[in-house]
Amino acid sequence: MAHTITDTCIACAFCQPECPVAAISEGEVLFVIDPETCCDCVGYDDHPRCVAICPVEGCIVKLAET
Repeated sequence: MAHTITDTCIACAFCQPECPVAAISEGEVLFVIDPETCCDCVGYDDHPRCVAICPVEGCIVKLAET
């Protein structure tokens, strides 16, 4: 299940280099996570790296299952 970046993002770019599969890119205003590429860092780390590095609590959240 992929993560997404909310509108509380401050565009600090800390998350982008942390992503092991390059799922994070600069959007028009904020950074965005490609849900097709995001692997939640499974196989790379115990926890999503972007969530761990983000200085804004609640900025990066797990997408709800549909």
